[in-house]
Amino acid sequence: MVQQRNLQTKPLDVPSAIHQRRSIKTFKPDSISKELLQQLVNLTVAAPSSYNLQDWRIVLVQDEAQKAALSEAAFNQKQIVEAPVTFVFAADATAGEQDLTPIYEQGLATGAWTEGTVNYFKSSIPQYQAGLGDKRREYAIKDAMIAATHLVLAAESLGLSTCFMNGWVEEKVKEVIGAADNPDIAIAVVVPVGYAAESRRNPGRLPFARNVFVNRLGNPYEG
Repeated sequence: MVQQRNLQTKPLDVPSAIHQRRSIKTFKPDSISKELLQQLVNLTVAAPSSYNLQDWRIVLVQDEAQKAALSEAAFNQKQIVEAPVTFVFAADATAGEQDLTPIYEQGLATGAWTEGTVNYFKSSIPQYQAGLGDKRREYAIKDAMIAATHLVLAAESLGLSTCFMNGWVEEKVKEVIGAADNPDIAIAVVVPVGYAAESRRNPGRLPFARNVFVNRLGNPYEG
């Protein structure tokens, strides 16, 4: 029987969530409460993005048929079917070329931006987008990945588990989320979210000297 769970009594602090989090491949059928899911979304979209463009397009896949189709687009990986919800992080490469009035108005309303800041953005964002050229897609994906990282840490802190998935066919994932005919939408990552049905096992990390450096590659950081 599918059960519904709510927020754990005491959320984990950020360092604890980072150290505890592992990729979970098997999920319980328990559903996520509406309130908890909304909290996850709020924490996810709190992520930073270039010029606050918020160029991610996040699709929460919950319908059983949609989950099955998404799983098929991801080589039939079962975690998508098992998890109560899967976040598909897409990125809009043209976000900076769209009407940014709501973003400007919100920045002014919160007091985060001045009229001078907004006027600067109105001229600098088009220059920024034009300067990116073919890298617009890449930079939008970077912003979406930052948001996805917010999601997995927020989920861990609230008693949920996640799995970053990079094994899928982009064209098929775009079909599932209704973006098949939009060449400006790219898929950044797919993240099932739910309650773990397996233990978290830490595979360990390499010593700093193997892949962390000071100033230049080849000058290892010793800690």
